[in-house]
Amino acid sequence: MPQWSQLAARAKPGPRTQLVLQRAAQLGSLFRLVIFLKALLGLYRHVYAYGITGTSRQIYGALKNVFVRIMLRMPSARAQIAKELAKTRAELSSKIAPKTLPPGVELEDVNELPESGRNIEWLRNEWTNMAKLDRGDLEAGRVSGAVYHGGDDLNVVINEAMSNFIVSNPLHPDVFPGVRRMEAELVSMVLKLFHGENGAGTTTSGGTESILMSCKAHRDWARAVKGVSAPEMVIPSTAHAAFWKASQYFGIKLHVVPVNPRTRKADVKKMTRFINPNTIMLVGSAPNFPDGIVDPIEDLAALARKYKTGLHVDCCLGSFIISFAQRAGYSDGLPKFDFSVPGVTAISCDTHKYGFCPKGSSIIMYNSPEMRRYQYYVMTDWAGGVYASPSMAGSRPGSIIAGAWAVLNTYGVDGYTLSAKDIIGAARHFKLQLQNRFQDDLFVIGDPLLSVVAFGSDSLNIYAVGDRMSKKGWHLNPLNSPAGLHMAFTKLSAASVDQLLDDLGECIAAEKKEPESGGNLVALYGVGQTAVGPHVVGKVAEMFLDTLYEV
Repeated sequence: MPQWSQLAARAKPGPRTQLVLQRAAQLGSLFRLVIFLKALLGLYRHVYAYGITGTSRQIYGALKNVFVRIMLRMPSARAQIAKELAKTRAELSSKIAPKTLPPGVELEDVNELPESGRNIEWLRNEWTNMAKLDRGDLEAGRVSGAVYHGGDDLNVVINEAMSNFIVSNPLHPDVFPGVRRMEAELVSMVLKLFHGENGAGTTTSGGTESILMSCKAHRDWARAVKGVSAPEMVIPSTAHAAFWKASQYFGIKLHVVPVNPRTRKADVKKMTRFINPNTIMLVGSAPNFPDGIVDPIEDLAALARKYKTGLHVDCCLGSFIISFAQRAGYSDGLPKFDFSVPGVTAISCDTHKYGFCPKGSSIIMYNSPEMRRYQYYVMTDWAGGVYASPSMAGSRPGSIIAGAWAVLNTYGVDGYTLSAKDIIGAARHFKLQLQNRFQDDLFVIGDPLLSVVAFGSDSLNIYAVGDRMSKKGWHLNPLNSPAGLHMAFTKLSAASVDQLLDDLGECIAAEKKEPESGGNLVALYGVGQTAVGPHVVGKVAEMFLDTLYEV
């Protein structure tokens, strides 16, 4: 029997094997070195962009979040928070999904599929009573944004157009060629409004999908053209929440840069520090949602050209307001914002806002057909055949496209010019009155020039004022950073601007006389300022979403 030393000698690798193992070890070391250097480069870029102070704040915030999560897991804290959240859940249910119906409204509970189909009389009775649940102050123009009503006559046109294309689906253009043609014409009309004669676009279900599609397209473009495998985008802090959603959905690192605290515009100089070879796109708004401020698009476009990145201009809210502002006589102070500016690679426009189209209608546009192709999804080897779709959805409602096409043809340039004149005029009147009539109590945030006016206060709890306005039937949007409220004027609310000012004056006087400590906005704001605020508010938001599906 061989000795162990002999067996070991036989098992010892030969010179060639030793060389292979040595080379493999060297390659492994080199690979680890590359990973380390890549991580070091990423760390350098991060610290360069955020600075030592900013990076330290981020580390402190991350550690604080870990500590708070540990504290919230303690039995006493969990019990207290559960108790408070139970109250909040009950309040949400009573407001959003009340168990009792208002006087004069009778509805039958429908929690499962009926054994036999209902007749048309039953259906009409049910939907008539459900319509009575809608807030009566919608028609009175007391809501900020939300209801972009083009008039009863326009609704007749929309209903008729949609009824002719109920079963149509653009996924099958060979079966529904009419809807295909309407969609192409709809995109073309909007492109030309934004000086995109040589560009391309698609319809989407809304502003969020338009923004998501742009981020996806820029990511895939940067991967194919620039070889970017770790995509990043740079946005101002006032950009739409959909960019945060796109970051999470598509694995794009997000850099959020504070805006200028006085003008509330994107700080181009600060944004420059965050650009590196992995940057796929910059973002500007025209206008942004919180403050109604138009970012310096021309400066951002120059930056995009210099660093060879994309630039998305979010015109979802501005839509047919900013594109008609000049025709309406309100071009003063407004920068160029569309495809007439070299460097703009994508624009999102919500036709279902100031275009007055049916909800679920938005357009995402690109500066070239080549750029649009990076938005597409194509699968060539699916068992069901070749699958290709232009956007997130597969099947899409052709009726929405038909309704939008009908609205644009009904309104025309003259109609949209007149509506822009009325809406911008009301917003500017509101801003002027805030600056003159309420200058001791309120301040206008930035210098809004279009349909949205935001305001705050140095002397009053602005959220308490918002609560008082809610009791008067007004629905103003609460804002963070800075604390404030905003009004997005529409055709309905433009006619109610003087009543809004009068009611605001009464609420300010009442708040000054007897400051309010309770109220929904006040309470939520108070919670948000504590260390556990973001965690608790997040739970409240989840409860709100859960409540939407209560029956």
